[in-house]
Amino acid sequence: MFKFNFYTKIVSIVIVLLIPVLLLYVYSNQTTTGVLREELNQSNYNQLTFFQNQVNTNIEMISSWPHLLIHDPDVASFQAIFLKDKTLNLDGINLVKRIQTKLGLQESSSNWRTGLSIYSPSLGRVVSENGASYYDQKVLNQSITNGWQVSKKRVYGKDQFIFSLYTLSPFSSLANPETANTIIKVEFDSSNIQDMLDRFKGDGRKEPFYYKKGVGVIYNRSANAELSSQLIAKLEKLGLHEVDNLTVKIGEESYLVHAVLSQTTGWYLIDYMPLSDMMSPIYSSNRLFYITVVGSLLVGIIGAYLLHSQVQVPILQLVRAFRRLKDGDYAVRLSPKGSHEFAFLSRQFNLMVEQIQELFEKVYVEKLHVKEARLKQLQSQINPHFFYNCFSFITSMAKLRNHEAVVAMAHNLSKYYRYTTRQERDLVPLSDEVEFVQYYLKIQQMRMPRLTFTIDISSQANPLLVPPLVLQPLVENAVLHGIEPQAEEGIIRIMTECVGSSMYLIVDDNGLGLSDEGITSLTLALEKPVEEKSGYGLWNVHQRMRLHFGENAGLEFSLSPLGGLRVILKWPLSIEEGQEDGLIHSSSNSRNSKLEDTDGSDITSG
Repeated sequence: MFKFNFYTKIVSIVIVLLIPVLLLYVYSNQTTTGVLREELNQSNYNQLTFFQNQVNTNIEMISSWPHLLIHDPDVASFQAIFLKDKTLNLDGINLVKRIQTKLGLQESSSNWRTGLSIYSPSLGRVVSENGASYYDQKVLNQSITNGWQVSKKRVYGKDQFIFSLYTLSPFSSLANPETANTIIKVEFDSSNIQDMLDRFKGDGRKEPFYYKKGVGVIYNRSANAELSSQLIAKLEKLGLHEVDNLTVKIGEESYLVHAVLSQTTGWYLIDYMPLSDMMSPIYSSNRLFYITVVGSLLVGIIGAYLLHSQVQVPILQLVRAFRRLKDGDYAVRLSPKGSHEFAFLSRQFNLMVEQIQELFEKVYVEKLHVKEARLKQLQSQINPHFFYNCFSFITSMAKLRNHEAVVAMAHNLSKYYRYTTRQERDLVPLSDEVEFVQYYLKIQQMRMPRLTFTIDISSQANPLLVPPLVLQPLVENAVLHGIEPQAEEGIIRIMTECVGSSMYLIVDDNGLGLSDEGITSLTLALEKPVEEKSGYGLWNVHQRMRLHFGENAGLEFSLSPLGGLRVILKWPLSIEEGQEDGLIHSSSNSRNSKLEDTDGSDITSG
């Protein structure tokens, strides 16, 4: 479970203080963004409407020219003259000149590039600013429809649209143009609209264009045609209305799109701009605010860390040191840093502990003397009770006059007794213990010929130091309680294993063994005070190993692969022992697996 310490509490307070500020800013930012969007939509709508009105005004002005010309006296005289006389005379030529002049003046009255033509269906002649000529009535009849007509042509590899308007006098002759007295045609191309789109684009952020479904698109001259085409495809899916304000996403970019329908031409004026361009000031403000929030959070974290490291950590170190001191660890020391008050407390604590440790060292020395005396006492408790059986064996063999058996028993018994009575050292090499056990096992073999034993001790383990008389009680226990009560052949196997940084001395037998409950009971008995009825042997060995090597040393019990009991005598190896003897490797043997060592001694008897 996560625990709130002083540092996390301070950081949590800083975060809690920043959250309302962050929420308030997000709310304010959303409100500001919404207002800005509305203002931008209204502003763009006003601009588009104004521009659309300008275009419509020009078109409506051009549309009014034919009505003015129809009532012009020269246009009326032109028709009357040609009705009386089919040939051109000087008056007629002058009249055409005057009409051409008026057509030129009318065309020049607008900034747009336009064209005016007057048709006389009765004469089959057309007059324009550029001259007079004949025309094909059938072709003209096919071109005449009500309202503005749009045709498309390619000019320098680009589409150009021609807008044309026919006005007939009288108007009722629209269905039969050949019966009209006069037909006036006015036309202009889309370059005029492009000029206005270029001026409207002006600031460089807008991308206006005209669009009519099924007809085409009139781009400004610097437009991104590919992007506009993608935008049109999106708009066709969404559907367009007379006035639209949309946000359309193309790729990774979102665009703000405005569209206004021209009631005069039926074309949509569409303008779009990247949303990021309009929102960039807000985005910059957001980034600055978030950077400020992150900076404030970092400052708060750094402040909390300094408070934690400069105040809480020294206090916690002092508390832990007092707890360790309370538990009896007088080697505890603090490492004061700096010259603040807590450094002074740390130095005073160290001084106090040093004085306490000096007082306890004297007591500890006395305890060591007591422990040494206890070791001697435990060692002396080993009672070689089997001496009685050995003397009985010698007596029996002497009566039977088996001198060789008597000599062998006396020889092994003397070796055995010499080892047990001349132990002046606290620790002996493992090889000495193994040699001593061999004498013991040979004595038992003389008493029980059915007994066989195997000793497999690695050469690296032989020089390791152990307390004297720790192996013999294990073997004696196997012989007396495992093998002797049964009549079958008895087997004892002694071997060593290195498991990690610990040495295992293993004694296996094929005797009666113990149940799981018996093993558990025996293990628990080792930790309790010794009871006379349970004997001193195993308890003695276990306690002596712990006194010498610590809590990780002692005895363990398990079922033996031979069928009886396995007794493991374990103790930790020092780093120096492991490196010198080559016992500690990067990959240790697994427990209860045979140590493979070609240099180990292998002694078999039986």
